Amino acid sequence: MFKYFEPNKIFAITSKAPKYVLFLFIIVLTIGLTEALILSPEDYKQSDAVRIMYVHVPAAWISLGIFTSLAFLSVGSFVFKNKNFALIAKSLAPSGFIFNIIALGTGSIWGKPTWGTWWAWDARITSMLILALFYGMYLLAWRIYEDKEQVIKVTSLIAILGVVNVPIIKFSVDWWNTLHQPASINILSTNTAIHPSMLVPLGIMTAAFALFSLLIFLMKYNTELIKVKNKGLDRL
Repeated sequence: MFKYFEPNKIFAITSKAPKYVLFLFIIVLTIGLTEALILSPEDYKQSDAVRIMYVHVPAAWISLGIFTSLAFLSVGSFVFKNKNFALIAKSLAPSGFIFNIIALGTGSIWGKPTWGTWWAWDARITSMLILALFYGMYLLAWRIYEDKEQVIKVTSLIAILGVVNVPIIKFSVDWWNTLHQPASINILSTNTAIHPSMLVPLGIMTAAFALFSLLIFLMKYNTELIKVKNKGLDRL
């Protein structure tokens, strides 16, 4: 099964994919921005400030999803001894970190008119900051350690330990009294507190951000595969 994860076989596919993903990303982003900035209504309380939601929420979702993927890939690297899992995780991490920072930044901008402050040590905000620190440690470890075996072990450990923070971020609004409102969307239920006029652009922007993450991943991963190929390695 894992023979399909060999660099040469994967590169034949991933080297051609970025241009198609970029084209699709531009289309989806254009539709999403039109819906979010023009067609979606103002909030009756937050007015146009609510439009920050269309960047803040998808960025947070993507960041959490990518870090969760890092943890699963790290476990796979340990269990199956396939170093390409670590390479995939390494290539995913930069976009996850970028979206983590975007989520924190837009949350701060949104918080000023909504809560009257740029920053509060709210449970969700603090746990998102902790996630950014785990992302930073993960990326820094790849730069610090030169031994491949050692760096894979260290980064895998960081990802596996850090993923414990993901459910804390998710359920922090339910476990503690925070500034954040409870979850407005439940994927396991048809009940949602968001009107379709806002839910649709939110979904489209999430798709656009996911495509952007895929684009960054493909470019980073292709670069890593070229490095492997130049070293004359058939396997990782």
